[in-house]
Parts: sequence; structure tokens; C-alpha cells
Amino acid sequence: MVKNNIPKVGFIGAGTVGTALATLLASKGYQVVAVSSRSTGSAEKLSQAVSGCRVNENPQDTVEAADLIFITTPDDAIADVASSLKWRRGKSVVHCSGAASTDILETARRAGAMVGTIHPLQTLAGVKEAIENIPGSTFGIEGEEPLLGTLKEMARSLGGHPIELKAQDKVVYHAAAVMACNYLVTLIKTATDLWKTFNVPTDQATQALMPLIRGTVHNIDTIGIPNCLTGPIARGDTGTIKKHITSLEQASPDVLSLYRQLGLHTIPVSLDKGKINEAQAKALEDILKQLD
Repeated sequence: MVKNNIPKVGFIGAGTVGTALATLLASKGYQVVAVSSRSTGSAEKLSQAVSGCRVNENPQDTVEAADLIFITTPDDAIADVASSLKWRRGKSVVHCSGAASTDILETARRAGAMVGTIHPLQTLAGVKEAIENIPGSTFGIEGEEPLLGTLKEMARSLGGHPIELKAQDKVVYHAAAVMACNYLVTLIKTATDLWKTFNVPTDQATQALMPLIRGTVHNIDTIGIPNCLTGPIARGDTGTIKKHITSLEQASPDVLSLYRQLGLHTIPVSLDKGKINEAQAKALEDILKQLD
């Protein structure tokens, strides 16, 4: 069912984010009317997934066909794409970069268009995964009214949770996302590499660790931080930390620096939980800083 008083939407860029958002918005009643992409094949796939969406070889035709235009190209291309097009009052243009603000749409703003950003705070490994994962996600949104309200409503229509950001917030917001998502992958990879020291291959190690990972995520969600913290630092168990350091020095010395830094950042979480005192925290800190 087509929504009333909702702008016609167009997409410039038909990669994972553009295709997933276009498909999801269309499924919620938004009129996705046009798409342009450097890859004709990608544009056609998006068009086939969204009824009534026309492929335009010239991106300017998509600007003219739509009221609200998403630039969903790679981040480094957004500013160039925006500056290459003709904008005017009555048009709105947004991008979906997590780190960039509306500043990179300044040429469109100067021409009279409304500008904004909407970033689904989600891991988007492929179109199928993005379509599955985006609903219910948090959306980082930047812009001015009335566009700000339109973007918030879009997020809510996808079951999402909009949070309003200022331009100066975007980079730290995105760095936090990288730590929670991308670097989590790195941590798990580091853990599975340690399992190789006792001859367990990566795929088996990953499967063995997955119940622990799922349990941890579940506890973060249900109990919250800091109460979900478990393990030797949560207990003030200096003896186990010393054993870890000794073993890592022999088995995987390149991981030891990371282990120490993560441990030091975990001590305040344990203090917040209230299960260790300041003396225990200092003893843990001394060990992890090699001051013992």
C-alpha cells in the first residue's frame, strides 16, 4: 500500500546498502521510483526487486524523478556524485555513510536542496543479509526538519530506532560501531588462532566458541553492562591472569600486547560491577602493565 504524503524515492548507487534499503522501503509502502548506478546490472537487479522502479542511465534523471534521493555509492564517491548533479529547492538528498556528515552534500545544500544522512547501524555482508538484518536496527540520522522527521519515520517504518546525531558526532559514532562489529571479528579471529596452537583448525574453533559468543551477547542484551562481565578480571583473579601472560609469552607473543590492553580496559568495568575493590584493581593493573 502506497503511503500518502510521502516523497517519491530514488537511489543513486545500487550496491548492498542501496538495494537493501530500496527493497525494504518499497515493502513498507514507499514509492521507490528510480535508480541509477555505474553498474547497469546492479541497477537492473534493484529495479527487478522493486515494482515500479525505473533504471536511469543518467543519474540526473533519477534526481528529476524523485523527491528524496539516496546517494548509496561507496563513501569516497558521495561528495563527487553530489557535486556532479543539479539540485534545487524542493529536492532532498541523503547519504548512508556512518562516518561522514552532511558536510559532503554541501553543493546540494547551497543549491537549495535539503540534506541529511541515515545510517543503518548494522553489519551488511550482502544484500540478502542486509535485508534480513536492517529491520529493527538503530539508525543514526542527521539533518534538519522537515527532512529529519521524514528520515526518522523511515527508520521507524522498518522497525528501527532512530537516534539524532550532529555533524561532530558522526566519526566517533562510527568508530564505536567499528569496535563493536568489525573488531569483534578480529577478536574472534585472534581467539581461533590461539586454538591452532593446540591443533584445532579455525572452522572447528569458531564453532566451539560460538555458544560462548552467543551467551555473552545474550547477557549483554538481558543483564547489561557491567553486570554481564564474567571471567578472571571480574573476579580479581590475579593468579589466572599471570598464567595467561606466561602462556601467551610462549605460545603467541604477538597477541600479548592486545591481551594486556584489553585487560586494562576491562578493570574499570569490573570495578563498576562492584565485585572487586580498588586494591584488587591495582594488583590487576600492575600485572597487566608488567609492574609486578
